[in-house]
Amino acid sequence: MQFDPPLVPARLLQRYKRFLFDAVLEDGTAFTGFCPNTGSMLGLTSPGSRIWVSLHDSPTRKYRHMFEMVEVDGEMIGVNTGLPNRLAEEAIVKGVIPALAEYRTLLREQRYGRNSRIDLLLRQGGLPDAYVEVKNVHFSRSAGLAEFPDTVTKRGAKHLEELGDMAELGHRAVMLYLIQRHDCERFRICGDLDPAYAAAFGRARRRGVEAYAICCRVTPQEIAPSGLVEIDEPRLAAL
Repeated sequence: MQFDPPLVPARLLQRYKRFLFDAVLEDGTAFTGFCPNTGSMLGLTSPGSRIWVSLHDSPTRKYRHMFEMVEVDGEMIGVNTGLPNRLAEEAIVKGVIPALAEYRTLLREQRYGRNSRIDLLLRQGGLPDAYVEVKNVHFSRSAGLAEFPDTVTKRGAKHLEELGDMAELGHRAVMLYLIQRHDCERFRICGDLDPAYAAAFGRARRRGVEAYAICCRVTPQEIAPSGLVEIDEPRLAAL
């Protein structure tokens, strides 16, 4: 996925009220922008951080600037939670996930489960439908290791239960973690920050839910899925 036009660099002053941030462009212009991430963004919002923003001139937008990525210890990290579904679709179409490479029909935002919508529904003659839930990942506190979630997510746990229901009905159910950074070769469920989600993940896996994690190349010009990373699961075995 390419950014057109390319993103613009700035310095972050503060992120607040979940949806807003203040920053300064390289020419000294201060502005308030929209943050497309309602999560904690743990470790990604330090004042003074170099960030990249997209520009939008639509008259219906209150804020022209949108927070897209941040540099932390020299690593570019995508923060826009509106992008993972598009990136996941790109990864599936390009065969980045071999286990899903045979599917040719991809449907977005289909109703299923308990009044929910699945991010991607894959269909192919002769194969069971594959229900794919996508989660954005950008949290890392150990070199080479990405973790999810970075805060409590009851909604995320609910999605895991619903995926388990689909698996028990004979469908394929897939949990796909989309890592918007390229410095991680492993992924782990963050059980110390959300034990309930970790337990739900363990239950889902035992019910037949598949799990994959993909890292991405992130630059001010584009974000592109680059390949699967290993998922660490030993601590979940007893859950």
